[in-house]
This record gives sequence, structure tokens and C-alpha cells, in this order.
Amino acid sequence: MTRRRRTIGRPRLTRRELLTAAFGGAALLAGAAGGTRGTGRLFGVPAVLAASTQPVKLGVLLPYSKVYQQLGEDITSGMELYLASAGWKAGGRRITLIKEDEDIDPQVALRKARKLIESDSVDLMTGLVSSASALAIRDLVHATKTVLVISNAGANAVTRARRSPYIFRASFSNWQTGYPIGKWFYENVARSCVAGAADYAAGHEDINAFKDSYLAAGGRVAAEVYPPLNNTDYAPYIAQMQRAKPEAIFVFFAGSDAVRFVTQAAQYGLTKDARLAGPGFLVEEDVLPAQGRTAFGAYSCLHWALTLQRPENLAFARAYRARWKREATVYAMQGYDAARVIVEALTAAGGDTSGDKAKLIEAMAAVRFASPRGAFAFDPDTHNVVQEVYLRQVRDVGRTLHNVVFASLGVFRDPG
Repeated sequence: MTRRRRTIGRPRLTRRELLTAAFGGAALLAGAAGGTRGTGRLFGVPAVLAASTQPVKLGVLLPYSKVYQQLGEDITSGMELYLASAGWKAGGRRITLIKEDEDIDPQVALRKARKLIESDSVDLMTGLVSSASALAIRDLVHATKTVLVISNAGANAVTRARRSPYIFRASFSNWQTGYPIGKWFYENVARSCVAGAADYAAGHEDINAFKDSYLAAGGRVAAEVYPPLNNTDYAPYIAQMQRAKPEAIFVFFAGSDAVRFVTQAAQYGLTKDARLAGPGFLVEEDVLPAQGRTAFGAYSCLHWALTLQRPENLAFARAYRARWKREATVYAMQGYDAARVIVEALTAAGGDTSGDKAKLIEAMAAVRFASPRGAFAFDPDTHNVVQEVYLRQVRDVGRTLHNVVFASLGVFRDPG
């Protein structure tokens, strides 16, 4: 509980007097409203102190259906794991979650964000998986001065040209998941390749980032193929790739799209002769069990892996497994870290989520800690996370397939 501050020019209220004022009859409420209107005080107590006795309402906007359903559930599970470890409190206030389904439609996401902000009056927001959704709600968040901690969506512009002081990203930018591997891929995998991705903002941005470093190193992209998001039949797109006779393929898919593409690429013989690689979501822990041996040997780069040998990661993976009876994923880790950012910022700000967000923003920008992924900090200019990126390969770990980290590509700050 935060310490009560003495009101200038008034005697200090006792706990009994404060409770009497807060829960008094209608006549007392009416009289108090008439006497304090426009003063920023409630019953002679600063409004921020009165608000600090109420729970923090945290709006959670994530996909709980369709292609990215598992991603949304994993982020939520990671978030709840950290909040439980913090006793569901921060800055002396209890935290409550109000959840909405992001869907994969940016207009749906915008409508749900508006509901959370205008109808539910949330104090902060977190979530978002789709880059298109993040771009769709950006102006609403900025205009309403709602502090938002993105726990997945990587749209570059959100922390570049369209960045806002109210938006922080605890996950990655799409540049960070595509660019780091390009030079290594050219030197160690293939001098030419075919690229492909789901046909939406994240897919194009990841492939463009990969091409920036791959082409600069001397690589050649023989063809690019972009199936629709939430696709089920990849046969015609795989045929397009095969006509280019690639040495390797570099592709961005996630969720159920990643399962379908990788299994069908093996079924139609694409990965028999072409080596498979991509941003780590392609073969992440949420999809590997369904992909099975079709993903074996695939290379990826990402800012985390279940097998990453850091004390914080080993503890996180154990706790997640014990609580949810399944393995953690990068999405769960991002939810865990996003919740930690929120708790630490609220604690540093004394639980203050009042109209003036400067204190909370300053506290959030200063958050840094040892994450399961490694050192965590925000870029002070963009509010995008600065983080290490790892090279991984799908290998046998005992009797199970996992992404094994075999090198670090270095620490990457988005150039936005």
C-alpha cells in the first residue's frame, strides 16, 4: 500500500475518516462533489491517492482464436505466471486483467482497443500479435495517452516513423528477427535462395530485413512467394519455389501457418533438396510438436530459445512447466517480460496511473533487468527493446526436438 501524503492546508485524514468519506451516503457524495469539482481532490484527498486504492485495470488485447490463437494463449500464460509471482500487485495496487480477442483483423483489433479504453477505462494496455493490428490502433493509443506495452507485434513503424511516447515494445521489431541472420546465412548456408512469407506487414518486413543483410553480403534471391495469412493449401506456392530450384529457402510463417507450410514443404519434396531457414517463429516450441521430423535441421534466428543456458531462463522454463504442464515458448517469455515491465514501472511510479503519464513513462523507459532472453533494456529514443539475437537449429535433445542455440549473432538495436 502506498504511503498517504499530507494534504496541504488540511488536517491528515485517519483511515476511519477516509473510509467513511469513500463509502458514505448519497447526500455526502453530492455535497462533496459540489465542493471539490475541478480541484483534483476527492473528499479533501488528492485524486491520485484516491485512485491508488483502486485496482489497476490492465487491458489485454491478444488473439484467442484463428491462426494465432496459441500465440495469444502463450503470451497470456507467461504474463499470468509473472503476475502471480508478484502477488498480482504493483505500486501498492492490485492488478486485474480485462481480456479481448484481437482476432487477425486490424479493424476488429481497433474496435476492441476502443472498447478497452473508452468503455472499460483501462489504466494500461498490453498484447497485440499482428503487426497490422498494432498499426491500426497506434493513433487511438497515442490520442488517448494510453500506455501500451506490446508483447509481440513487430511492425517497424510502431517504434520508428509512428513511434509514440506512450508505446513500448517488449518483444522485437520485425527488422530484429530478419536482418541479423542474413550475412551468416550467405556464408554458411546458401549463396542463393528463395524467400517467402505470409502476405501481411510482418511477413514482408521480415523478408525485407533479411534481404538487406543477405544481398549486401553477396547473396541472390531467385524468387519471392507470398501466400495469404491463415492459408491452408501451400501446394501452388511450393510449386513456384521449386521451379527456381533453390539451394535453400528462407521463409516467415508462425502459428498454424508454420505447421502447414513446413509439413507440406516436406510432403511435396521442397525441403528434400533445399535447406530450410527463417525467423525463429517458423519452428518455435509451439509448432515443433506438430511439425515433428519435417522441421529437423532447420536454422533460425531469434532472441530466445527454450534451451538457452542462462540461470534466468532455466528458472523461467521450470516455473512455466510446473504451472502450465507444457513447455514455454518465445511468446510465453515475451508475455512474462511484458508483465515484469509493467509491474516494475508501476512500482517505481508508486502505482500512479493518473492523467499525467510522464512519471509512468519515465519509470517504464528506465526498466532494465536480467530476462530469460538475456539483458533487457529499452532504447530511450524508440522504446523498442534492445536485445541479443541467437542462431538456433532444430536438433534432437534426448527424445525430443528442440531449437538448440549454437551461436550468438550479437546485440541488436533497431535502427529506427
